[in-house]
Amino acid sequence: MKYMKLGTKPDTFYTEQAVRVYLWLGRSVASDIPADLIIHVNNTQYMLHKFPLLLKCGLLQRLCADTDTDTDEPVPVALDDIPGGPDAFELCAKFCYGIAISVSAGNIVEATLAARFLRMTEQVCKGNLASKLETFFESCVLRGWKDSITALRAAWRASGWSESRIVQPCVDSIVEKILLPPSKVSWSYTYTRPGGRHAAKPSSSSVPKDWWTEDVSELDIELFRSVVSTVRAARLLPPPLIGEALHVYACKHLPDPALNLGGVMDGHEELELAKLRRVVETVVTMIPGDAGAVTGRFLLRLLRVANYVGASSSTRAQLVRQAGAQLDEARPADLLIPLPAASGSGSYDVGAAEAVLEQFLAQSQRRRRTSVAMDKVVRVLDEYLQTIALVDAGFPVASFVDLAGCLPAVARNQHDGLYHAIDTYLKEHPELSKADKKRLCRLIDCRKLSPDVRAQAIANDRMPLRTIVQLLFVEQERTVIGTTAGTSSSHAPPPDRASVSRVTAIDDDDDREEEHKSDVHRPRGDRAERLQRAAMTRSLSASTKTEATDHRGSRLRNK
Repeated sequence: MKYMKLGTKPDTFYTEQAVRVYLWLGRSVASDIPADLIIHVNNTQYMLHKFPLLLKCGLLQRLCADTDTDTDEPVPVALDDIPGGPDAFELCAKFCYGIAISVSAGNIVEATLAARFLRMTEQVCKGNLASKLETFFESCVLRGWKDSITALRAAWRASGWSESRIVQPCVDSIVEKILLPPSKVSWSYTYTRPGGRHAAKPSSSSVPKDWWTEDVSELDIELFRSVVSTVRAARLLPPPLIGEALHVYACKHLPDPALNLGGVMDGHEELELAKLRRVVETVVTMIPGDAGAVTGRFLLRLLRVANYVGASSSTRAQLVRQAGAQLDEARPADLLIPLPAASGSGSYDVGAAEAVLEQFLAQSQRRRRTSVAMDKVVRVLDEYLQTIALVDAGFPVASFVDLAGCLPAVARNQHDGLYHAIDTYLKEHPELSKADKKRLCRLIDCRKLSPDVRAQAIANDRMPLRTIVQLLFVEQERTVIGTTAGTSSSHAPPPDRASVSRVTAIDDDDDREEEHKSDVHRPRGDRAERLQRAAMTRSLSASTKTEATDHRGSRLRNK
């Protein structure tokens, strides 16, 4: 950061402790001449002298012109609305006294606005403060990268867009530097991401293409939008680089809403939500439409924030559409979209996750997405179902079934993930009725379970009896097929469906009896069901062994 020093005299301003009161603070300058000018700036009172101040301040000349010069009393002047407050006024006053001051990008904006307010121009006095500050701003501040960022932030805090004589030159300077090739970057910048450097001054061969994104993320969202929009209009940077800038800004200003799930909002938090709402809505409008400009995970992060802070419906709809197109890039936790903070429920919006999935399916039909992308989405959905079953105790069965059934039957080549999700749900909801358990387990295609998972499911007491029957039937088929491998398919006898019919009938009878059983008799019913499972298993196992033996004998006779 560059500095400009003005004046040579030592600092003789001091605080008058003896006159300190509850409402104001007294400041004065050491001098043998009594003060003849009292200037009030907010809660600070300055005891100063007319001669050095009126010589360079056109405003004070006008305010003191109508005062009575015959009295010996100091002239009071109120400057409560001076930009920058007491600090900026004191810097201008020290310049009038010839006291040494230091100006940098950190205080040049307040000093410039105060000097203009006091009319410290060339018309009042040659070599006045306003012209010196303007020269330093144009020749030094605008030439520096971080100085331009610092001055722009200060100008925005002071007056927003109204101070265009400072804001616009800073924006133009920043954009000009961003558009330069990385090989020409010779100034320091902030780069704290993995593998980066903090405020490093790199060699021309080591400057990353996104070197500017962290420093620009310090700006207010309106300034950030102005800078990025101007950069995009130049069409010199690729869309993924613009997307990276948006990602860096969002990560800095949009915290994960999961950190405040279930919190009670007060007035301060409502104001904070309004601020976050403004940021996320603005960032979404800046997302390039080019494929791959941003990642699917980043889009889902924005959707989580947008849903939580109550962003506009158009913002959420755009995010659902874009995130759906890149759902194969997501992870299960990315789909844990919280309900709006105003609801105070602390739960997750399964409907929003389902909307993203439906967008993926709709766009897959139009674009003919690859099976690899579909396999990834199936895996993400099954793991999401397992996760939501763990973290959301109020997740209803109907929602689980609807969400799991969104995918077409041909999409799942394997049902292991779906089985684990359903098993987790059954484990977390032991109070489910038998009807609901069956409703869940009907989603599982037992033929698409791997042998290990199928064996695990057969021994799982949480599985309904009908599902166990289907699993054993599939197991019987696999055993028979394995036994008759190498022989003609015409010699393979059909599976024993009699056992399946018997156990299914038992299961149906048990369902009807379940409606008449009291809570007192439920333990006994559970024991009966376990006995039925054991008898059924022995029946099907024996049938399988008999068929396998018959086939081995038949093969020997044929030989």
